[in-house]
Amino acid sequence: MTTAVFDVIVIGAGSVGMPAAMRLAEKGMKVLVLDQFASPGQGSNKAAIGGIRATHSSPAKIKLCLDSLGTFSTWKEERGWDIEWTRGGYVFVAYRPEEERLLKDLLVLQKRAGLAIDWLDPDAIAAVSPGIRREGLLGGTFSPEDGSASPMRSCLGFYRRALELGVECRFNERVTSIMRRKGRVVGVRTDKGGYATGCVVNAAGAWARAVAQAGGMDVPVVPDCHEAGITEAVAPFLDPMLVDIRPAPGSANFYFYQHKPGQVVFCITPNPPIVGSDRRETSAYLPMIARRMVDLMPKLANLKVRRTWRGLYPMTPDGAPLIGKSPHLEGYIDAVGMCGQGYMLGPGVGALVARLATDSLQPGDAAVLEELSPSRVFGGAEALK
Repeated sequence: MTTAVFDVIVIGAGSVGMPAAMRLAEKGMKVLVLDQFASPGQGSNKAAIGGIRATHSSPAKIKLCLDSLGTFSTWKEERGWDIEWTRGGYVFVAYRPEEERLLKDLLVLQKRAGLAIDWLDPDAIAAVSPGIRREGLLGGTFSPEDGSASPMRSCLGFYRRALELGVECRFNERVTSIMRRKGRVVGVRTDKGGYATGCVVNAAGAWARAVAQAGGMDVPVVPDCHEAGITEAVAPFLDPMLVDIRPAPGSANFYFYQHKPGQVVFCITPNPPIVGSDRRETSAYLPMIARRMVDLMPKLANLKVRRTWRGLYPMTPDGAPLIGKSPHLEGYIDAVGMCGQGYMLGPGVGALVARLATDSLQPGDAAVLEELSPSRVFGGAEALK
């Protein structure tokens, strides 16, 4: 039997892998996508709540997410597929001087990086976020070009476009080894067969470390657990995603928004982190976030919660992605460690990976790759993680 040969094999059919495969195929590459799950987006993508922001404190992530916003916001117009995109913006609120100072300090970097964002006083914040608690509100930042969409509909859209371009996808197939010869990639073995290639993209999300180890390497990506939930659908009342970065017992921050069909979707960042890959939801989550949400916006008190779930954040030591070519294995590219932001970063990262794999980098790409290099020295963490 002849071994199938591909220009690029992408491992992972989720928030990063499917956009990467699509962009690689647009550049004329013969692409195979391998995924251990039954269909696209069944890893962490389906657990995402749908927020898409370029409002970061990292210039590289701002650039990548601005690219992503361009893809999400034009997808229906260009492809005819509704991904439930809504440009509602993001609001980061400040009720303490600590958050006010941090958010105002970040404005300089964010505007320099091309982000449309401004500081709003309490009256203006209340105008864009009707029903927000006014007592103690000092103001906040508002980035009107951020938004939200459906993670599953988006991933399906990228998948359909990839198939149109000739990408081959094989599901329920686990990578067991990345074959190497004389320091370069020559193929991939799975539990169902083998494929020849000179280029492998690791886009395996929370399972990225196992993939790297299958190639005789390692990558500092360790998943931790975050829980989310969704309410019943109600009439539209809230446009932006509201983010409160004040710490509280059990949590570092929380955020919620009203999805286009009317449901309120919400998530919390646990503190301390819950390290591991257990995706079973807990009884402690809903009471914790409900108190915080109702305190911030009292009129949420009567909304009925329909379900909760838990997803995995593939974390790196400094909370920033790892993107770039391996210095140890020619033909191997990391696109991992999205730290829970793979959905919003995915299209931008996918396009960058396609340029990297085809030696067609654009101005500005080198700076992004330097900042997010897998070989960097880790230190600090992003302020708006």
